[in-house]
Amino acid sequence: MRRPPDDRVFATKGELARAMILRALASLLPIGWVTADSACGQDSHFRRFLEGHQPSYVVAVPKSQQVHGPRIDFLIGQAPPEAWQRLSAGSGAKGERFYDWAAARLPAVWEFDGDEPTRQRWMPARRSIARPDEIAHYLASAPLEATVADLVRIVDCRWKVEECFQSAKNECGLEKYEVRRYVGWYRHITLAMLAHAFLAVLAAQERERGGSERDTPDLVDLTPAEIRRLLAVGPHRLQTATTR
Repeated sequence: MRRPPDDRVFATKGELARAMILRALASLLPIGWVTADSACGQDSHFRRFLEGHQPSYVVAVPKSQQVHGPRIDFLIGQAPPEAWQRLSAGSGAKGERFYDWAAARLPAVWEFDGDEPTRQRWMPARRSIARPDEIAHYLASAPLEATVADLVRIVDCRWKVEECFQSAKNECGLEKYEVRRYVGWYRHITLAMLAHAFLAVLAAQERERGGSERDTPDLVDLTPAEIRRLLAVGPHRLQTATTR
């Protein structure tokens, strides 16, 4: 096979995102939230699509995004100092990634929310501590009981996805396909993702077995990168590392 199958047609990033979400919602997995970058988040049709299929969401939007008229950066700029709170957006390579966060509740939209809304619309923003002029903007639709900390937790999920892709590139050569045919590309991507899943599972199993040893400062965490290195040295080294 030298070219994609006949049933494969061109699709925009938004169309691919919708197809992925529908496939996930049709599965047995409990899908409660969706998060996306600004390419999808700024598309009102994408947000309406999510609301029509019920999952809550937190999506990034550009600073020029209009919210009931004014630009979102103008609205966030009106937030008083006490509106900002320092929260962790999850663990990074250098520890917890703290930012200043502010979030405003938005009024319901009758056409979509009805007379008795079951979701709360939000306008969160994340501000860098070291560079306060760097602000990321978001729009969200969340359960009525959701808090700002819940929204921050969902934003962190996007970071984890980015880390996963970067790890797959570094450890398994995900992006190193020098092929011109569909079947070669498909095989490379599939095998690279399978290899990364294998490393990730081994790392997760090691963390479950590690127990109190993880608190020992002279032990190196068996991340996918470290496990790949040990496998390159020899399987017996990996067995020794995971059973020490």
